[in-house]
Amino acid sequence: MIKNIIFDLGGVIYDIDYYRIVETFAQFGLADFDKKYTQEKQTEMIDKFEEGKIPVAEFRNYIRSLSSVELTDNQIDTAWNAILIDIPAHRVKLLEEVKKNYSIFLFSNTNELNYNQFVPAMKKKFGFDIFTTLFEKSFFSHHIGLRKPNRESFEYIIKNQNLDPTETLFIDDTIRHVEGAKQVGLVAYHLENMDISSLFDKGLLRLP
Repeated sequence: MIKNIIFDLGGVIYDIDYYRIVETFAQFGLADFDKKYTQEKQTEMIDKFEEGKIPVAEFRNYIRSLSSVELTDNQIDTAWNAILIDIPAHRVKLLEEVKKNYSIFLFSNTNELNYNQFVPAMKKKFGFDIFTTLFEKSFFSHHIGLRKPNRESFEYIIKNQNLDPTETLFIDDTIRHVEGAKQVGLVAYHLENMDISSLFDKGLLRLP
């Protein structure tokens, strides 16, 4: 019986678009960024940035090293944050219903630049911090120094919250993250081509 649910953020709760990063960097003169960063794969330096192991300044310099044109801090930040679209209001309402029936958590591979953009943006939109209010705890990769799909990241959350993996559902839109969760015994669901609301009815799970 599922008692706990761990939600991914981007692509599950938060609408994102990887191509917007590629497109914006191209407008600034950095072409083919999709060879460095996609949903399926990314470079080691981006991994380190998501784990909080390099500061923003070093990440920006890494991006500059990929470009034949001199990019400003603002251009890099603008392009990097272009991935972020929005959290639709109906998903916040959904989470408010779901948390009446389950203990809910968030686990996101993210980074300092994106985090500093989406947290205040969503607080302004909804009038409260959804990441501290809706979830019992939100785990961000750059805060805990661990990222999906590494099994250590899931083990960290299980231990931190004293969760029973067999009673805990993990929902993510990236298959390798789902496979990583299964390796530590979590029940895992790959959300693909559907809205997260399709998995619930009046706050209760209805997995297909």
